[in-house]
Amino acid sequence: MTRTVTNVAVLGSTGSIGRSTLEVIAASAGAQQATAISAHHSLDLVRRQAADCQPRWLIATDAEVAGRQDWSDLPPGTELAIGPEGLERVVSQSEIDVVVTAIVGSAGLRGTWAALEAGKTVALANKETMVMAGPLVTQLAAERKATIIPVDSEHSAIFQCMQAGRRSEVKRVILTASGGPFRKHTREQLAAVTVADALHHPTWDMGPKITVDSATMMNKALEIIEARWLFDLSADQIDVVVHPQSIVHSLVEFVDGSVLAQLSPPDMKLPIQYALGYPERTAGVARRLDLTESMRLEFDPPDVERFPALQLGWEVARLGGTAGAVLNAANEAAVAGFLVGDLGFCDIVPACRSVLEHHHFDPRPTLEQLLKLDQWARQEVLRWVCT
Repeated sequence: MTRTVTNVAVLGSTGSIGRSTLEVIAASAGAQQATAISAHHSLDLVRRQAADCQPRWLIATDAEVAGRQDWSDLPPGTELAIGPEGLERVVSQSEIDVVVTAIVGSAGLRGTWAALEAGKTVALANKETMVMAGPLVTQLAAERKATIIPVDSEHSAIFQCMQAGRRSEVKRVILTASGGPFRKHTREQLAAVTVADALHHPTWDMGPKITVDSATMMNKALEIIEARWLFDLSADQIDVVVHPQSIVHSLVEFVDGSVLAQLSPPDMKLPIQYALGYPERTAGVARRLDLTESMRLEFDPPDVERFPALQLGWEVARLGGTAGAVLNAANEAAVAGFLVGDLGFCDIVPACRSVLEHHHFDPRPTLEQLLKLDQWARQEVLRWVCT
């Protein structure tokens, strides 16, 4: 009998992407089922989610925190899995069709890797996976006949636009950036940015780390690297424009001069829904674009002098190898230092560049090397935090 329900594992179900994914699944009229959900520290919330969606598995990835939790109120039929090993075991289960990797940061690599090893369809919302290990991840997906469908709004837009032509017909892709809260700030104003300032994004509702990345435009640097590996592009085929309305999510230019764009209100439920249902499109809960209303769409070139993170993105996309893992880890550590007041806003990108330039570059690293460099880069950032 053909199974009509898509069983979904939502890794990082308590974050903003994870919560939106559960909304999309709940609105699917039974076409999709949250078969597994996971959380690291937000265990009270994930237990409430389990009560709502009745998953087959609940994964608590922090074994120490999970050991202090009372799990007696789990729904009947919901099995508890603990630690990274539990996560890997669950995503490999034959019942799981799609794995949504929505864990923020380098911590998301392990679950993504396990899902690809098991030959799953991965709805990729964790850009750090591709930034850290893009060539290894795409190679693994090819070997295991796994499928990667991007969930980041920009990469989902590119993926959708690319359906209009052959890969060989793509001249370049253009990532759009909101510009964050400081796109019109002077250098003097940027030097005075506080944590509260950086966490006030004008368009998107995101977690603290991603919101700070948007403010520095490091998020766009990471997206340049992600696009390089996801779509097998050269760094020179990837451009960025500032589009503060966040209606055009990215564009693809073909060799004949045609430019296709994907437009929608800034709502992550649309790319999530597209990934879960691909290759079909279905009605869902995402907001619709009302073209009867007057609107203005603006596009400006980014200022790489005020936002030097972008140059790092293009440089790392050209280098490949170990550079992505080092940049990603250094940025995560630098943002963490900024959020607790140990590092200035304008020190985040210079700290990342310094660590990147002083690491031992390897053009063809193993996954083990990348994980070791991830830890090394974090320790190197502490030199900035402690001075």
